Amino acid sequence: MATLQLIDYCNPVIVLKPSIKSIFIKTDNRNYGGPSRVRIVPRACLQKQSLTRRHFLAETAAISVAPLILGIESPAKSEEPVLSEWERVYLPIDPGVVLLDIAFVPDDLNHGFLLGTRQTIMETKDGGNTWVPRSIPSAEDEDFNYRFNSISFRGKEGWIVGKPAILLYTSDAGESWERIPLSAQLPGDICKRENLLEQKRNRGDSLDVYRGIQEGPLFVNDLTALSFFTYLQVDAAVYIKATGENSAEMVTDEGAIYVTSNRGYNWRAAVQETVSATLNRTVSSGISGASYYTGTFNTVNRSPDGSYVAVSSRGNFYLTWEPGQPYWQPHNRAVARRIQNMGWRADGGLWLLVRGGGLYLSKGTGISEDFEEIPVQSRGFGILDVGYRSKMEEAWAAGGSGILLRTTNGGKTWTRDKAADNIAANLYSVKFIDNKKGFVLGNDGVLLRFLG
Repeated sequence: MATLQLIDYCNPVIVLKPSIKSIFIKTDNRNYGGPSRVRIVPRACLQKQSLTRRHFLAETAAISVAPLILGIESPAKSEEPVLSEWERVYLPIDPGVVLLDIAFVPDDLNHGFLLGTRQTIMETKDGGNTWVPRSIPSAEDEDFNYRFNSISFRGKEGWIVGKPAILLYTSDAGESWERIPLSAQLPGDICKRENLLEQKRNRGDSLDVYRGIQEGPLFVNDLTALSFFTYLQVDAAVYIKATGENSAEMVTDEGAIYVTSNRGYNWRAAVQETVSATLNRTVSSGISGASYYTGTFNTVNRSPDGSYVAVSSRGNFYLTWEPGQPYWQPHNRAVARRIQNMGWRADGGLWLLVRGGGLYLSKGTGISEDFEEIPVQSRGFGILDVGYRSKMEEAWAAGGSGILLRTTNGGKTWTRDKAADNIAANLYSVKFIDNKKGFVLGNDGVLLRFLG
């Protein structure tokens, strides 16, 4: 430890106490006509003093001012780097909220809504620069802490789904929202015709009209032509897409897909059997991990043409569905590690993320089981989502511990935005509204806005 003794203000003396029991004294330049030299002086040449607590504090204070007296410059503190393409938007919400989805009114891209856990709905009218909490009375009538999973707009019509079962609808660009009743039972159960009819009779329901139940093109009053049908139950609706006037498409975490064309009064089942039933039929076809299926999806993503890709809850395999198919098509995963998430590229191909930070791209476009690995600098943290800027070659990937990656060649190579490493949050979702407007959603209320 160095000790500064101010015996002579013109000739300061620094005493160092290293382990070799030697001290170093700075020699005055004026006596030698050259640069300063340091000579070793035995400890016995100096006056010995007992090191008391007062001496120790005095010596410590002297060290702190030594650089100023000797003209030694202290190293400057590095400033926190600024995100080059993104800026953080601070939200007036609890830090434990996980942001789940975001959407803007197509006719007014300054007006948007942000969803999350803990019954979080936020609204912006300046393009996402500032957000304020939005209260919807119809969603606060019951003593539930809703998790709002998905939101979608088409024109001025908008839809919100969440868990427990809740469906909200607006026809005036979100100025007002109404709640559309849904069954509170779990999605995807297959019920026998006579059992449901008996339930309807016991409740006193009409036998020719039952809200929300259809099988294919047939309504409930055509049950005489069916041996079984799907009972609409949406306790875990995870995705909704506005598809046209008074029309929407809704997906549950058990793989049920329902469509409506009359503002949610009736829903038609687009898939004729549950994923569990499909796997029971195809378990002998070589789908690895099908016997461990727990009945729910981990993630589900929709392409612009209406096709879906979903990952099983354990990540053992994935499933796809295209409009017109009667049931989901299971696929073996092409990699050893379990799948984290899958989605659609701008060119119509698939991207695939595995646990531990791996990224794969399918060869060609459309649904495929042939993937190639793309090197990425994920630092071992998992990549959780990929978002493309419309049909451009540029895309961004986000993940755990503030991982943020960028590609400008369709995903062939990726570079890491190191400035995002300082974000103390997991980044779960990348959403681009158009080429100029994009957002990254994370936990603890973290929201990043794309600057372009």
